Amino acid sequence: MQTKVENLVSFFLETRKDSERICKPLEIEDYVVQPVDFVSPPKWHLAHVTWFLEEFILKKYKKNYQVFHNDFSFLFNSYYNNIGKMWLRPMRGNLSRPTVHHIYDYRHHVTDQIEELFTIDVPNEAEKVLTIGIHHEKQHQELLLTDIKYILGNNPLFPIYDDAFVENPIQNFDQKWIQIDEGLYEIGHENLNEFCYDNELKRHKVWLNNYQISNKLVTNGEYIEFIDSGGYQDFNLWHSDGWAWLNREKISKPLYWYFEGGEWFQYTLGGLKKINPNESLSHIAYYEAFAFAQWKGLRLPTEFEWEAAQHQFKWGSRWEWTESAYLPYPGFQKAAGAIGEYNGKFMVDQRVLRGASVATPAKHSRPTYRNFFQPYHRWQFTGIRLAK
Repeated sequence: MQTKVENLVSFFLETRKDSERICKPLEIEDYVVQPVDFVSPPKWHLAHVTWFLEEFILKKYKKNYQVFHNDFSFLFNSYYNNIGKMWLRPMRGNLSRPTVHHIYDYRHHVTDQIEELFTIDVPNEAEKVLTIGIHHEKQHQELLLTDIKYILGNNPLFPIYDDAFVENPIQNFDQKWIQIDEGLYEIGHENLNEFCYDNELKRHKVWLNNYQISNKLVTNGEYIEFIDSGGYQDFNLWHSDGWAWLNREKISKPLYWYFEGGEWFQYTLGGLKKINPNESLSHIAYYEAFAFAQWKGLRLPTEFEWEAAQHQFKWGSRWEWTESAYLPYPGFQKAAGAIGEYNGKFMVDQRVLRGASVATPAKHSRPTYRNFFQPYHRWQFTGIRLAK
């Protein structure tokens, strides 16, 4: 039977292989493309998660460790001001060097060094940081897939990444309303023996009034009705910021949707395909989710309503927008130093999403997970669950 540390190392090695498996269908030219500032090139993701392990584990816990390359901390630090200067995010696609081959050498070097380190006794703190590093890489695996989709989806040839990737499952059951009674509900992560991010703590009570929540996500067909009814032209349905965004960016349909020859098509990781109206809607901004809910005479659930009811419906194929601002829970405390920059400093001007998506890696989802993005982002697999 494996020890706790051996299990952790196995989990680590499995995760490292998964990142490289995600990149296997790519051509070498795909690794460097950055169409917009919020999308990072695949090569950068592979290097950044490796830098994280080198910076927070090897440099601190491995005796006499020599960094792989002195410039990599500057190139692949994302936003950790405690560590030092960093290359500008919108300029990541300019890094033709170091080469992809060099980045894979870096990954394999750091992977081997971590594995070697954990064959000896290490402090419990090092185990905790490695666990964070594993889940940090899993976060970037999801970003890898969605960034790859954005890169390929902005190619006029609509290239296929993987025609076996199932990104649009159908919820083949009738829509029903789940009744939740008013009362006190406990929110947040409770099993401190299992991993969670600091923004899921501390567990606390919230009062919820009576409400109902849909057992089913909004479908493509329902959203087409919204489009056909003039939903994108009716300012009464939109927040002021959403209406300004819509007009500024010329938004009239979900991301990756195309109307050709009287029919709707959608770019997927399997290429351009005709839209199935029964599939769950995806790639929607919060602004659009709110406007759709207004059009239906309904609303989005709060993140607390979602968590209190989640055991009564199926979730996991779409990140679901909520009506909650991303704020700290009562008793939330940031860790000292750079690790404390992981979540806390982003608790402003963002919306919480709950659930998971078809791009979320295995062993990385849980009902207390709080994802968060600005309300205009829609390159993730985001969808809508309604409440009333």
